[in-house]
Amino acid sequence: MRKIAIIPARSGSKGLKDKNIKLLNGKPLVAYTIEAALQSGIFDIVHVSTDSEMYARIGREHGADVPFLRDAGNSGDSSSSWDVVREVLSKYESVGETFDVCVLLQPTSPMRNSVNIQEAYKLFTEKNAKSLSSVTEVDHPVQWCFRLNESHSMEEFSKSPYKDSRRQELEKNYRENGAIYIVKTEDICNPEFEFYTPECFAYVMDRSRSIDIDTMQDFLIAEVLMGMEERVNELE
Repeated sequence: MRKIAIIPARSGSKGLKDKNIKLLNGKPLVAYTIEAALQSGIFDIVHVSTDSEMYARIGREHGADVPFLRDAGNSGDSSSSWDVVREVLSKYESVGETFDVCVLLQPTSPMRNSVNIQEAYKLFTEKNAKSLSSVTEVDHPVQWCFRLNESHSMEEFSKSPYKDSRRQELEKNYRENGAIYIVKTEDICNPEFEFYTPECFAYVMDRSRSIDIDTMQDFLIAEVLMGMEERVNELE
């Protein structure tokens, strides 16, 4: 089974300028994902898909394979990650490199580590899954959520059967965290393929490893979490 990790890192982010290469504790953001993928020992190739030669150079400096840049058609705000994946697979196939499994790793998830990747891939194989997505438990029970009317009255919440429930009494709910997606390449290259089916399984990650950087606040939170982790490691 040949496996490729694809890290999509286009330039020109609007929310947080150049976030994919912004220095996080002295290291470009994308480098954390490259290093986690390499340290997992799973992949034949770890590829950074980017439209920028500068981003490509940074990717290569940290051990990624970046033999080509992303096409302009897949470099816009509306470009699908799976279109990017298909482009990468097609370009490698054109030079005789084929893969059985593709793992999409967003560079905006720097707390996801090599163990997470190993565990997710192990689950994917054990389940003989068609696809896999990483998830995390939501911060607050969804049963406590309600709609506000124009007057901002809490009438809807006042009628909720869950308003006096304790967190531990409520059923857990999960959301995708954007850190890890796994799929068989023969499936993702099929235009009729549906990622979310009963054969798609969830790999559950801790909330502390599930931060997805989109804003400066997210970035600062990641810095704090990394500093805490380094301090804990020093004390152990």
